[in-house]
Amino acid sequence: MIATPDRTPLTRRFFDRPVLEVAPDLLGRTLVRRTPDGAVELRLTEVEAYAGPADPGSHAYRGRTERNAVMFGPPGHAYVYFTYGMWHCMNLVCGPEGSPSGVLLRAGEILSGHEWAHKHRRTARNDRELAKGPARLATALGIDRRLNGIDVCAGPQAPMAILTGAPAPADQVLSGPRTGVGGEGATHPYRFWIDGDPTVSPYRAHTPRRRKSDAPSDAT
Repeated sequence: MIATPDRTPLTRRFFDRPVLEVAPDLLGRTLVRRTPDGAVELRLTEVEAYAGPADPGSHAYRGRTERNAVMFGPPGHAYVYFTYGMWHCMNLVCGPEGSPSGVLLRAGEILSGHEWAHKHRRTARNDRELAKGPARLATALGIDRRLNGIDVCAGPQAPMAILTGAPAPADQVLSGPRTGVGGEGATHPYRFWIDGDPTVSPYRAHTPRRRKSDAPSDAT
């Protein structure tokens, strides 16, 4: 049974901790997305931790770039990136400023604003699929690069906030390898999810992408 969600916003101090502490502690929290057309609320059910320079799977592994600059800033900000030429994904920056790490929001349960979310995720067959995966989550909440760098601890008028919600009990939190991460970071158990929750996305191991130059030739 899920406890009554607490409406108290999480403070910056919550995010100013090691990413492997913050990531599982985000499960069960309530994400509020505010827009001029209405608000959507989501209960976080799946996340992944990315530990910066110590983590080959992190965007910050090789240092600061224009793309990942937000990760090097203060905690409690959103790092939104564009991937595969079609999708957006969102991380929450953790740890002290200058030490880049973040938590990818992978999946969640829409609590309110279902109609608004379905307008953005027209291919979702049911409510469970609305935010089942990081790109789906971002799409359902209307998140794109315009929200990169926003402060989720800025107060009640901010476009996004994280509320205390109903944190998942420790015995319901599982961990394992991250989805689609290859190389040295493939086996890191940095993915966390609520056991048995129907909105959690399926695990997929990394599959190397074939370059055009590596494609089989028809020439004999």
